[in-house]
Amino acid sequence: MACYMTQFGYTSTAWASLAKKPEDRSKTVGSLIEKFGGRLREMYYSFGEYDGVIIFDAPDAQSAAAVAVAAVGPGHVAKILTTPLFTIQEAMEVMAKAGKVSYTAPAGK
Repeated sequence: MACYMTQFGYTSTAWASLAKKPEDRSKTVGSLIEKFGGRLREMYYSFGEYDGVIIFDAPDAQSAAAVAVAAVGPGHVAKILTTPLFTIQEAMEVMAKAGKVSYTAPAGK
């Protein structure tokens, strides 16, 4: 399975609801991911541009995208960004593959 990182930002309404009644959203998120054949690895809240990050495994990119689309459907997520992640070994294989070809940079000044 491939690994993905999804960063998310809640709406102010979602934060107000969570402040009134805190809940462990990782259980709900994990259940959603499982419906698409995946597995939640970790979920963290954060400061900055995004309110949190989810690290999960999914069978393929379409399943990972479906998780994101399903998650924003109820309207409590204001923004989302999903990024595929590579292990060190996978990244080294990518580098080796790229090293077998050449590419010419633009010739501008």
